[in-house]
Amino acid sequence: MKISIGSWAFAWGEYAANPIPFDRVVRRLAEVGYDGVEICGFPPHVTLDAYPDAASRRQVVRMLTDLGLGVSGYAADFTSVNPVTGDKQKYLDLFRRNVQMCVDLGSPSIRVDTVAAPGSIPDADYEAAMMRLADVWREAAEIAAQAGVRVVWEFEPGFAFNKPSEVVRLHDAVAHPNFKIMFDTSHAYMCSVVGARQHGEKETLPGGVAEFLERLKGRIGHIHLIDSDGTLHDGETSTHRPFGEGLIDFDALAPKLLAIPGIQWWCVDLCFWPGAWELVDTSRKFVSALLEKARA
Repeated sequence: MKISIGSWAFAWGEYAANPIPFDRVVRRLAEVGYDGVEICGFPPHVTLDAYPDAASRRQVVRMLTDLGLGVSGYAADFTSVNPVTGDKQKYLDLFRRNVQMCVDLGSPSIRVDTVAAPGSIPDADYEAAMMRLADVWREAAEIAAQAGVRVVWEFEPGFAFNKPSEVVRLHDAVAHPNFKIMFDTSHAYMCSVVGARQHGEKETLPGGVAEFLERLKGRIGHIHLIDSDGTLHDGETSTHRPFGEGLIDFDALAPKLLAIPGIQWWCVDLCFWPGAWELVDTSRKFVSALLEKARA
């Protein structure tokens, strides 16, 4: 198992006004012993506009190679097209461009989300909207499969279709072997234990995160690790609290995560956390120790 960290943690939140450049981020990761980086496809990091062609992307690959770092995934920017209610062809065209970015960077996966916010879909259209999205993502999964890139959907309170049962149903509806679920431990807590920002009647699981993980058996294609204190960041998405400051029992969860087949990376996700830069080293050490304990 390799350990990476999402570079968006140093471009969003308190860092938005003064983001840490991508090259500085990856140098720091190499210095403290990370195996790789999960690349932020949002400004000001590795975007389609900033790196528009293969030549410019080779510069990124060369820099990472020189530092001994791999790429665990690419968080593409799809905010300009809502796949639930927007133009399907426009979304797929943007998707193709981002898949090519993944190919050029050597990223094994591309992250997607529903873009649509909770409460933005009328009750009367809710089921139909889920099926429309499944249709879009089925085509996207095939496009990515042809390029050798895995599609991973990050469910979370900040976006529609975040109940545990909805995550399973949408994955079933897409019904493509190249479409998998990203299991973010903080989002899993907020969706299965708190039931945050869900459509209609709240749905939680008696067994919490561990039960959610079991229900997603055979469906998970990528993992993000971070703690949760049961709150929302700015009332929108899960608070990604530093390890050991939240409510997740990682000692019990880690062996279950380690048993998921086909997973090569565990990615630390300090999204929106103030002072994330100061937690780079300690977060890696926590995950490294967690892996050692889980393997014992």
